[in-house]
Amino acid sequence: MSSDGEFTRTQIFGTVFEITNRYTDLNPVGMGAFGLVCSAVDKLTGQNVAVKKIMKPFSTAVLAKRTYRELKLLKHLKHENLITLDDIFISPLEDIYFVNELQGTDLHRLLTSRPLEKQFIQYFTYQILRGLKYIHSAGVIHRDLKPSNILINENCDLKICDFGLARIQDPQMTGYVSTRYYRAPEIMLTWQKYDTEVDLWSVGCILSEMIEGKPLFPGKDHVHQFSIITELLGSPPQDVIDTIASENTLRFVRSLPHREPIPFGERFASCTHVEPEAIDLLAKMLVFDPKKRISAAQALTHPYMEPYHDPTDEPICETKFDWSFNDAELPVDTWRVMMYSEILDFHQNHGGIELQNQDSQQLSQDIVNVPQHQDQQVELKYD
Repeated sequence: MSSDGEFTRTQIFGTVFEITNRYTDLNPVGMGAFGLVCSAVDKLTGQNVAVKKIMKPFSTAVLAKRTYRELKLLKHLKHENLITLDDIFISPLEDIYFVNELQGTDLHRLLTSRPLEKQFIQYFTYQILRGLKYIHSAGVIHRDLKPSNILINENCDLKICDFGLARIQDPQMTGYVSTRYYRAPEIMLTWQKYDTEVDLWSVGCILSEMIEGKPLFPGKDHVHQFSIITELLGSPPQDVIDTIASENTLRFVRSLPHREPIPFGERFASCTHVEPEAIDLLAKMLVFDPKKRISAAQALTHPYMEPYHDPTDEPICETKFDWSFNDAELPVDTWRVMMYSEILDFHQNHGGIELQNQDSQQLSQDIVNVPQHQDQQVELKYD
């Protein structure tokens, strides 16, 4: 995308960070399974930013598709409570870097450092729901909501991040994603095709953790996880059991002893530092039957959200996200062409980020020069 002379190489945690000279003062702030995140200073704006390196995005078709999906989502979803894409570039080593505004901390770090006062619990819950209403209106399911994916700055402004797993569940990810505590039962036991309601289950788990300061369902594995969920909610109702398609899952659920639910008011009776409305909202989120779970839009109108709820300032996405690529089985080189094209489009359409003419021309040429598998037929597959 740019000539090698415009990039600086730095070793961080044994990882080469190869970034444009626009960004200086790199410091590591987080490491995930798919990339390293560093803070940096943007010389163009003077702002502190987060630079996320996606390592070897073109090493496999699965990783290339995941990165493409995250890029498309970041470009499409624009909301105050979602992380926004400020810049993106491909290094000479063909790693991809996403640049976002730097947030001070995340909810996981906040929860491990101190108990949250009730006004912060309420305000953070409102902002999560406000962002989710927008995401869901675009036809997107986050699917991986957890405290570490909720970023917060010093003004208590909250932004949801990490859309890499959004909408679909890649079998290759199951060994990596340690989000069992926040995962809805219909995903965990693959009962059925899931929808936006899975995110509301996650919000319920997060709200409970903000209230109590510890995870609500800290399962050691899926079996233990489901067991402790039934300790609170009781055995799943028959109409939910009837939706289970897997024989193995059905046998497992039927093998469990029958349990009666514990009323939420009783379970959270000691949590006198929060309003009773908070516990009522929690009970409407943590429901076995997804069809009976409260939606993000409905939750915003709940009495617990009354101090912040403003129907004129809780926007929805004007256009649905285009998922037509999602079931495509494409070779890496095709994902590479599509990725370069999306990056070129980003720089041509975002006036806040400058891309020199020669850079634009070079990127266009790179797209043309990507080798194609002439013997492979590309086919988009739909449900």
